[in-house]
Amino acid sequence: MRRFELLEPTSLAEACELLAADEEARLIAGGTALLVLIKQGVFRPETLVNLKKVQGAAEISYDPERGLRLGALATIHQVERAPVVRERYPLLAEACHVVANVRIRNSATIGGNVAHGDYQSDPPTALLALDSRVELTSRQGRRELPLSEFLLGLYETALAPGELVSAVLVPPPPAGLRGTYLKFTTRSSEDRPTIGVAAMVRQRDGVCAEARLVIGATTPTPVRVHDAEALAAGQPLDAALLQRMAAAAGAAIEPVDDLHGPAEYKRHVAQVLARRALTACLEGGPA
Repeated sequence: MRRFELLEPTSLAEACELLAADEEARLIAGGTALLVLIKQGVFRPETLVNLKKVQGAAEISYDPERGLRLGALATIHQVERAPVVRERYPLLAEACHVVANVRIRNSATIGGNVAHGDYQSDPPTALLALDSRVELTSRQGRRELPLSEFLLGLYETALAPGELVSAVLVPPPPAGLRGTYLKFTTRSSEDRPTIGVAAMVRQRDGVCAEARLVIGATTPTPVRVHDAEALAAGQPLDAALLQRMAAAAGAAIEPVDDLHGPAEYKRHVAQVLARRALTACLEGGPA
């Protein structure tokens, strides 16, 4: 590994000043992705800004009106185990629980996971289904973007120069909205997802009052399947309708060919998992 300068700010303001002073400087938090790229010679930074000593940046809090605030330095394991996440956002807890292995979950951060823009990752799919936003901080101040607008493509995000992810914001879910996250891998259970599906359903008077369906890990960014959601609006969710929604999910994605499988194979698996996830929501799975 090549030598680099390591800077260790103790506040977000200090970190932003360091980024503004050196446009080539790069951030590191858990390091589970970045250090691999450095070791492989894919990325050769001269300066790294280590965020681990930033005070208060890993806090997880909840407000009934504003919802959940995940400090960017909260680890995946901390998010998974946080009582408020398990109680109010079990879909997110599920998605975090199946990230790699416990060693990675104890190192990787939720902010780093989002900022990396890796299409084969579990949390962004669940976060998109939950209508999450990303809080971005720079020397100029703070701004928020919907996660759908923040994730632009393969390892590409809307982060501006000198900006960092300071938090992930998740609004309060409507009462009665039940959800689940399903992951399929072609190798070990600890592998990155070949397909990830987040489904959420809210029923009222025997018909669907709201449905959300997101397919992840197959395309450069997770895909919200609006056509499937529209099919369900005001309809009883029987087996035939769930199958039509699953077919809409397959039609909505343009899978990436990679070592996990060809596009058509992924499209088929996405339909199978979409139907299973929607069924699980109706059978009283995690809310």
